[in-house]
Amino acid sequence: MAMNRRRLAGLLLIALVIVCAIVADAIAPYDPMRSSVDILATPSAAHLFGTDELGRDVLSRLIHGARVSLVIGFGAALVGMLVGVPVGLMAGYFRGGVDVAAVMLIDLLVALPGLVLALVITVMIGPSLNHLAFVLGFVMWPGVARLTRGQVLAVREATFIEAARAAGGTSAWIIARHVWPNIMRVIAAQFAVSVSFAIFTSSSLSFLGLGIPPPTPDWGGMVRTGYDFLVLNPLMSLGPGAAVALTVMGFYLVGSSVE
Repeated sequence: MAMNRRRLAGLLLIALVIVCAIVADAIAPYDPMRSSVDILATPSAAHLFGTDELGRDVLSRLIHGARVSLVIGFGAALVGMLVGVPVGLMAGYFRGGVDVAAVMLIDLLVALPGLVLALVITVMIGPSLNHLAFVLGFVMWPGVARLTRGQVLAVREATFIEAARAAGGTSAWIIARHVWPNIMRVIAAQFAVSVSFAIFTSSSLSFLGLGIPPPTPDWGGMVRTGYDFLVLNPLMSLGPGAAVALTVMGFYLVGSSVE
């Protein structure tokens, strides 16, 4: 029951963010890119979260920032899965030289701190929406591959796998029909956790000035900008910071509640 409540809470948080991203143009009170002379206005009826240093409505930028975070989160998680899952499947099922080579590469990349590696690669290729998604996906795939390999190792020695081999099943058929269905739930949970990691890491990079270039609304960049004006309007930082925390929490709750 507690697990179901956690999953429900996570799904509600995710649904809220997705709805905001889809209908941002309809529910945002102002154009998130439009500047005005009403600079650094405090929260009021006209601007519920106030305005930033260029007179842009903070709430509108906060709502539109959901799109950037979700695109990066889902994009990076998808890249990590597309690379990590096949590597983990092959390493765990075929063993031998394939497994040794894969494990050595995975251990090498896992030993490097994810945020530092993403920081270095982003500096080299430059920040953009597509670059961030691919960089974070590259950072995450070794962890996905290691998890997949471990799950495959636990399944490949099962009796039904031996029976499938004895019946003349090919490796590809056994993996598709017997191995993958038995590890799919764990991989799905990892996908949700990967989305939360990508959103948090991309926000961290934006806070350091290596995220989505302005003026595109980005939660991490908004937190960094608002940091300089905390005394005047704390919501400039607290609003996007809370959005990052709640979104990451939503995906983590869903991922950790999968049985």
